[in-house]
Amino acid sequence: QDGGGLRGAAAAMWRALRAARWPPPPLRRGLAEPAGPQSVRQLREAEEAAPVFQYAGKAAKRKDRVFVWGFSYSGALGVPSFVKPGAGWKKPRRIQSAPYRLETGEKISSAACGYGFTLLASSTTDITKVWGRGLNTDSQLGFQQSRRDRTKGYDYVLEPSPIPLPLEKLQQTRVLQVSCGRAHSLVLTDSEGVFTMGNNSYGQCGQKVVEDEIYSESSLIHQLREFDSRVVQVVCGQDHSLFRTKKGAVCACGWGADGQTGRSSAQLASVNSSLRACDLVQGSYGDCCLAASAEGDVFGWGNSEYLQLASVTETTQVNVPRHLPFKIGKIKEAACGGTGNIVLTEEGNVFVWGYGILGKGPKLLETAVPEMIPPSLSGWSVSPDTRVAHVRCGLSHFAALTNRGELFVWGKNLRGCLGTGRLEDQYFPWRVTVPGEVVDVACGVDHMVSMVKSFT
Repeated sequence: QDGGGLRGAAAAMWRALRAARWPPPPLRRGLAEPAGPQSVRQLREAEEAAPVFQYAGKAAKRKDRVFVWGFSYSGALGVPSFVKPGAGWKKPRRIQSAPYRLETGEKISSAACGYGFTLLASSTTDITKVWGRGLNTDSQLGFQQSRRDRTKGYDYVLEPSPIPLPLEKLQQTRVLQVSCGRAHSLVLTDSEGVFTMGNNSYGQCGQKVVEDEIYSESSLIHQLREFDSRVVQVVCGQDHSLFRTKKGAVCACGWGADGQTGRSSAQLASVNSSLRACDLVQGSYGDCCLAASAEGDVFGWGNSEYLQLASVTETTQVNVPRHLPFKIGKIKEAACGGTGNIVLTEEGNVFVWGYGILGKGPKLLETAVPEMIPPSLSGWSVSPDTRVAHVRCGLSHFAALTNRGELFVWGKNLRGCLGTGRLEDQYFPWRVTVPGEVVDVACGVDHMVSMVKSFT
């Protein structure tokens, strides 16, 4: 009984406690009053006092950068420490096989690679608009005054050095584009025509050839204005130059033994009336030329020793532009290498032909008709939204840029010019690791320059 009584008492006590705690007491804010509406002044003060957290998002300003790689001993990369290390324990770096960031003060809008030298240009209104580095034996970088003797000039330049242009309106005139050949350079402006410098042995600078002219340590920079309208594009071949005007005319000058100027004369003149519809002209580091029209057709002329124009003629020297009737769709861009050509269609397909490492493996080294590089063989097939937006050519290598800012390369890896971090040749497209979105790239003989937007 005693046990039962105790249990009954405990149960009664439990019921009493439950009754005492129900309903639960209302929630309180302690000593604070309930929050009420705030005045505009209070809201403003609270906003000003609130902490600010900054994140790198879509609104963050992305930086413009330049990356270089390839052979450094010519000075074309613009990194003096590669050639002459400052510290005694450092060794010279003959080859930079992976992208290396180049410090530039201005935003670079155009870059071009020649035979061992490089031009960089900015569309700035500052006095200095063009910089050069690398070989300057023919004054292709203008007169680079020696620091020891002001009457002498440097034959090679290890870091980006200003190239003063003889502009009438120093600040108003802007530089739109630069282009480099074997030993000459072209600079296109928006309002003062085209400026040329360097070797003119074959009239490639648009000037009359002077017998036994000395080009080293020359301060001559020529201005060209003899066109039917404003020039909108300039292209250097090995020893020739091409100019496209606003009215659609294509003019050429320089070495034309293989037909690359479209005629036999070396003097500046129109190539051919059939090219008036073309809106993109590409010379090469060899002697073949291609031009793409607004309608998607492609024309070719010049050297065809490596089957570049073998689809329409057996002649190896073509001095009249020929329409290349490829059944591959409308062509958006075309580019020429020393022995191979590449085109990009509006659908984003890439086709190659000619001789050398063309990008379809070691078995395809020669073809007279365009062969498509299957997207499955390249990294640009990873995403269905990724497609090739631009194609470029060096002397013996190719480059493709996607709409996502990715850079793919293949071909002869001469002195590390592919930027893959290795020295082996590349038979299939390979993505170059660049810390940013690649906007454009310039290909040379044994080096490359890329313009990049940082991710943040």
